Amino acid sequence: MKYTISAALAFALSAVAAQAEDVTLQLKWVTQAQFAGYFVAKDKGFFEEEGLNVTILPGGPDVAPTQVIAGGGADVVIDWMPSALAAREKGLALVNIAQPFKSSGMMLTCLKESGVSTPADFKGKTLGVWFGGNEYPFLNWMNKLGLKTDGSDVTVLKQGFNVDPLLQKQAACISTMTYNEYWQVIDAGVKPEDLVTFKYEDEGVATLEDGLYVMEDKLKDPAFEEKMVKFVRAAMKGWKYAEANPDEAAMIVLENDETGAQTELHQKRMMGEIAKLTAGSNGALVEADYERTVAALMSGGSDPVITKAPEGAWTHAITDKALQ
Repeated sequence: MKYTISAALAFALSAVAAQAEDVTLQLKWVTQAQFAGYFVAKDKGFFEEEGLNVTILPGGPDVAPTQVIAGGGADVVIDWMPSALAAREKGLALVNIAQPFKSSGMMLTCLKESGVSTPADFKGKTLGVWFGGNEYPFLNWMNKLGLKTDGSDVTVLKQGFNVDPLLQKQAACISTMTYNEYWQVIDAGVKPEDLVTFKYEDEGVATLEDGLYVMEDKLKDPAFEEKMVKFVRAAMKGWKYAEANPDEAAMIVLENDETGAQTELHQKRMMGEIAKLTAGSNGALVEADYERTVAALMSGGSDPVITKAPEGAWTHAITDKALQ
């Protein structure tokens, strides 16, 4: 009798495995603690409990999530809202279905010796800026300060995804994230007291980062919508676990880093900072945060990031069901 029960159980489990729905997630950047919630959800079986087989694709300098999803290479992508809304206005109908990150981690980090102590000191300086969709919050901020970015007020240095321009003193300030590049500057031997940092969040120019986006037409399919409900529910479970267990989450990320480029110190430190950004979010987009982002992107004077308020750019349909 025991044999038949175990055989039946094995059959049932194989049937469940066979029915698992595939989901492909495209990350915005390389495998690191910035995306810990998803790796935790996979490692802890949260996706599996929802009947999902999730493939997580790392990003990198040559990977644009918007292009990946436009080409059908992913079901859901992680992107910053400025990039997603700019793509939407250009005809790529992306929809935000969840917003695990409540706060922005973006900063300008400046060498004190460059003479920058307040934003008013940016004039006449060279500032390092990431492009590929990451420049929009910066351009909005400069417009708000009344500074032209054509070289007459500030010189924009197209920054690679490293901190060399600051270390080599090619720029007074560079773009950094609270959880990543700032620490690369510190690890290079620069003392915190020799730096001045300006958080976009503190300057009132923060826009939403690391949201989950899908193609609008896909959401018309009830089966796809249900699959995303399961995905978001498991992902948020992963995020809250990562927040509560940052060191364990960092180690899970390390186990998933196939490049071997990440270190335990950096990932644990990163996870500690990331937990501050996801804190306060249950995964549902806060409309006021969305409106603030849209207002920021439209306030670009003669060169706004988006020219009109988007319609249908986000939905609570997924999170309303996922978070019940």
